[in-house]
Amino acid sequence: MITVGIIGMGRIGKVHTTSIATRVQNARIKTAADPFMTEETAAWAKSMGVEHTTKDYHEIINDPEIDAVLICSSTDTHSQISLEAIAAGKHIFCEKPIDHDVARIQEVVEALKGKNLKYMVGFNRRFDHNFRAVQQAVAAGKVGKPEIIKITSRDPEPPSPEYVKVSGGMFLDMTIHDFDMARFLAGCDAVEVYAQAANLVDPAIGEAGDIDTAIITLKMENGALAVIDNCRRAAYGYDQRAEVFGSLGMAAASNDSASNVQISTADGVTGEKPLFFFLERYMDAYGREVSEFVDAIVNDTPTPLGVEDGLKPVLMGIAAKKSLDEHRPVRIEEVL
Repeated sequence: MITVGIIGMGRIGKVHTTSIATRVQNARIKTAADPFMTEETAAWAKSMGVEHTTKDYHEIINDPEIDAVLICSSTDTHSQISLEAIAAGKHIFCEKPIDHDVARIQEVVEALKGKNLKYMVGFNRRFDHNFRAVQQAVAAGKVGKPEIIKITSRDPEPPSPEYVKVSGGMFLDMTIHDFDMARFLAGCDAVEVYAQAANLVDPAIGEAGDIDTAIITLKMENGALAVIDNCRRAAYGYDQRAEVFGSLGMAAASNDSASNVQISTADGVTGEKPLFFFLERYMDAYGREVSEFVDAIVNDTPTPLGVEDGLKPVLMGIAAKKSLDEHRPVRIEEVL
């Protein structure tokens, strides 16, 4: 049984608290910290079995009884808290991204060297039952040599302009999941990125300095070409699909919906829309990723994703932004 602390009790912190309380057998949450901890949040945490709540995350960092830290706070705190937790000898699960600044991520990489610590980055989509099945089919050679990878990722509603101003931009906030998925499905890294993008959904997002619609093409190390299409708005729900086309065939994952029932009448054929909210689609995936993090600690095995898996999608996002700004393909080595 490992003892964990959770830093950040916003939406994602509550998701991981729920997962540990209801799905993970080998962990208990001793402390949850959030600078904006309210009485309501503290009461909810305690109802989920959290023993102690605080506004100061250093209580977690400095507690010798706590083995592992889940960093679920705002992005601008991830790398600093990671460094403090490493210095304190804690295993770490860090929500993506580790930082928007490559130099800060490299500090975390360096701090981990020589330490017998687990460090896992939270890219939950790798643990989705659909995408994992596609990856397993590709890895087993069922589609032959991957040649074309297609990833569709469209949110049901755009974020607020206020969020956009601090998100790091769509490539580092939203597309970062798809960059990781391209690596996951291809089984290798990207070598070149080319991005086209526009502001088509909400003018306020453009006024905040970001884009909301994009198509990104990638050249992968194994020769495959990948295409990602993103939009901040899909009127019909949360659109999450992936396809790997290869020399022997194709593996594809469709959207999840409340049911797969189709109703056929003289008026036409209708079915369910995709699940609307990301928590509906990925709650099981969040549970699996935290469970596998805990298992890696208990069994002293590698985590499914390491610190390098946190770095590489950020490099891809930076390359995409450079490509958009300079209207040209950008090789990953240019942004190292």
